[in-house]
Amino acid sequence: MTHFLDIDATPRDDLRAMLTLAAEMKAARGNRPKGTPDDETPLEGRVVALIFEKPSTRTRISFDVGVRQMGGTTMVLSGADMQLGHGETIADTARVLSRYVDLIMIRTFGADIVEEMAANASVPVINGLTDSSHPCQIMADVMTYEEHRGPIAGARVAWMGDGNNVAQSFLQAAERFGFDFTFSGPAQLDPDERLMDALRRSGREMRIERDPARAVADADLIVTDTWVSMGDAESSRQRRHNLLRPYQVNARLMENAPQDAIVMHCLPAHRGEEITDEVMDGPRSVIFDEAENRLHAQKAIMRHCLGV
Repeated sequence: MTHFLDIDATPRDDLRAMLTLAAEMKAARGNRPKGTPDDETPLEGRVVALIFEKPSTRTRISFDVGVRQMGGTTMVLSGADMQLGHGETIADTARVLSRYVDLIMIRTFGADIVEEMAANASVPVINGLTDSSHPCQIMADVMTYEEHRGPIAGARVAWMGDGNNVAQSFLQAAERFGFDFTFSGPAQLDPDERLMDALRRSGREMRIERDPARAVADADLIVTDTWVSMGDAESSRQRRHNLLRPYQVNARLMENAPQDAIVMHCLPAHRGEEITDEVMDGPRSVIFDEAENRLHAQKAIMRHCLGV
């Protein structure tokens, strides 16, 4: 049984093998239409349940397309369809789904939901996002960096803004892949201290730099994300905007970064808030390559979990 629950719960060799496989599958497709099956269809005859307790664009489409390209079938379920943990326990849902499908991907709120699903399922479970981590996104991000700049080991990553679930998965990846991480944001929104300490213990540099210009001065990669989440109250949105406005990724900030530094954003972006059009659409942005690579990285993750 091979689950994919978090970056720091996955062996380094497995992470690297998945990235290698993702790059190979991407290269093998060339420029074929997206609806064309892969040369190999390792998921033929397999059914994958895609559970979304949170709305999704990239996660839903990339997993769905990825399964189809590999010859499998998807069953897409929303939180309203399942009432996960309300009408039926998570454990019972996991046991029942395991009788019907070959693989479960779940995008939900608490990490405990994914963990309980995995503990009770007899098929692999993939964490498609929780409030505390987003490991599939980070696999795509590492893949994208290495496409543009070579091995990420030893690189310097600067995170701008909110120490959210994506930032926390970046911290886990820094320890696993061996790169340095600088967090630049307000103290109220620092990432999980335990993850920062784990990175420091690994021997990699973990810095908190409140001055955004200094944070990007030696960065190879600059990353940001939305300042507000879906469902945040208007009062919360305004407080966050006030806190995070100094950390906007804009042309002025990029003047302080090395000329070859690249920019990522996991999307959806609130243009003009955490990132400006000039940067997002500029020559240093790899944001849309990053979005595409969700497809390829997740295909590799699914194959790894199923052993095919």
